[in-house]
Amino acid sequence: MRFGRVVVGIVLFHFLVLPAPCVHGAEAFEAGVRPLLAKYCFECHGGAKVKGQVDFTKMTSMKEVDAHFEVWETAVARLKAGEMPPEDQPQPTEAERTTIYTWYQTRFVDTVEAHPGYFRPRRLSAWEYRNTLRSLFGFDLEVTFIEAEQTVMEKSMVLKLLPVAPPGKSGFRNDTSENPLTTVVWDQYSYLADTALREFFSPHRRKHLAAYAGPLPEGGLSYTQAEKLLRAFAPRAYRRPAPEAKLAKMLKALQGAEDVTAALKLELKAVLMSPGFFYRGLLMDGTPSARQPVDAFELAERLSYFLWGDMPDAELTALAANGALNGAAVLGAQVDRMLASPKARNLAEDFAAQWLNLDEIDGVSDNPPYANALKSQPIDFLHYLFTEDRPLMELIDSEITFLSPLLTKFYPADKHQMSPYNKQRGIEVESVANQKITLAHTKERGGILTMPGVMAMNRGPVLRGVWTLERILGDHLPDPPMNIEPVRENKKGQNLTFRERFALHRSNETCASCHVKIDPLGFAMQAYDENGGYIPAKNYESAQRKKRRKDTDETNRAIDTAGQLPSGEKFEDLDGLKEILATSQRKVIVENIVKRTLSYALCRKLALYDRPTVEHIVEELDATEGTYRDLFQKVVHSLPFRETFIRGAES
Repeated sequence: MRFGRVVVGIVLFHFLVLPAPCVHGAEAFEAGVRPLLAKYCFECHGGAKVKGQVDFTKMTSMKEVDAHFEVWETAVARLKAGEMPPEDQPQPTEAERTTIYTWYQTRFVDTVEAHPGYFRPRRLSAWEYRNTLRSLFGFDLEVTFIEAEQTVMEKSMVLKLLPVAPPGKSGFRNDTSENPLTTVVWDQYSYLADTALREFFSPHRRKHLAAYAGPLPEGGLSYTQAEKLLRAFAPRAYRRPAPEAKLAKMLKALQGAEDVTAALKLELKAVLMSPGFFYRGLLMDGTPSARQPVDAFELAERLSYFLWGDMPDAELTALAANGALNGAAVLGAQVDRMLASPKARNLAEDFAAQWLNLDEIDGVSDNPPYANALKSQPIDFLHYLFTEDRPLMELIDSEITFLSPLLTKFYPADKHQMSPYNKQRGIEVESVANQKITLAHTKERGGILTMPGVMAMNRGPVLRGVWTLERILGDHLPDPPMNIEPVRENKKGQNLTFRERFALHRSNETCASCHVKIDPLGFAMQAYDENGGYIPAKNYESAQRKKRRKDTDETNRAIDTAGQLPSGEKFEDLDGLKEILATSQRKVIVENIVKRTLSYALCRKLALYDRPTVEHIVEELDATEGTYRDLFQKVVHSLPFRETFIRGAES
């Protein structure tokens, strides 16, 4: 739930006048908190009239209060930062501030016990389903088309045919527990299964078939070979041993069949259309109404889909089968092994791309190879951070980047490090792999914030500030009001800079509540143009706007990148902001990274009972200046990753 500065300030003021001592249970809420909400807040934030996406009338029980724990978390953080209540509202005394801190600490920190979360089966995301089919059969299902060198097209039949499911409450597409299995999706599963099996049994896939059935004779498969194939295929598809009764039933269907191969195809399709294949965790062993460790095969599945976005491989499955995977040392060694695999690129391509919204880079250029170069740079950089044991804060600033010949214009002083590139004859522009370079002279770059693709997808100070605030610092803003006017152009006779005109825009109290946090971050990046280029000149307006204005006076148009955060910290430019982010704001960023990673790994939105786990991981990583390898290890060894609670019939 989100809300703006004014709303939080009013709410906090109401809570701050609660009589001491501040109890934290249902009685205190009904007797003290809810009446204040009804008296001061319901008019604008309840029933038919709901501002800032906050409806306090729904908080009718402690269950609802706890479900919206992030509301209270945000409120207390803003109170401590001096942002709340607004300056034109009555200010609480220190004793009153202590009251709300104590209430919050007691209700949402001290009394919260770590809990593994409730078990919910999840359907494979389209990304996971594509990868799983590929690993199961040994080849990709691809569409056929004539492709020019200048194009970058999606070849996966799975990703083209399966409907794009919206992200779950976590913001990630692997959060699928609430996605319905529609008839459209079912029909696409059926078509893809038929296509995969047709390809599997085609003459040019004999080696893939032989990997399951053994050496192939001329003609159809024998019953013995069909049995061998089915006994190997079904456990891999289910990601655990197939029930013997189910196997016996399928094998009985093959016995006496006139065409063993045709009968086998039917049984294999039944496996592929089984919920046990396209749902994760559905076959997990467990006891209802009990907190328990997940079984070894579920642990292997959680690990492989987290790090690889794919089914467990043979080594992981074998360790699950013999019980060794449950050992902490073995599990940790598997994390290291899997991070060293090419499949670990999933963390950058799926997890980080969603976390940082990198798919938006696809739309910054009509030139596909160029757009691909802009997007692949941060993907390669993140893959480097994740798999080479780099410190968490290298996300903000790093001496390493990855560069394509198409992007050398952004790194003129360091492009000499690139290996020579010889363009193919007759090709104007083509996609070229990135090369790893050290930023020895291009000091205006370094880290994710200054990458041209990230700058280009966030054109202007507002988008850049919002992206940094939400994606890096983890501070979520309410949606802007529908009736807010854009930044106005200069009136006749005015010669105001964009920043000066923007200051007038934010003088509106409704705008100021968010822009006080957005603007310093966004204007720190004003030395980069809308395409991500660094501007050493004084003029930072777009070329189109420059042509439209009649004056030529540049004296008041020098780039102003200075700013002050709501905390009072000041900086002169982006380098100064980076220093603040890497020091005083370090723990805030680490917490955001931990939350995003844990949420993706668990395939769900984090709940109140996850807070102790988050806080424990954050404290350890912050104290040791941890790396991404440390982060992944701690997530995999965490309580919610290794345990679960299966609801009983009475739940």
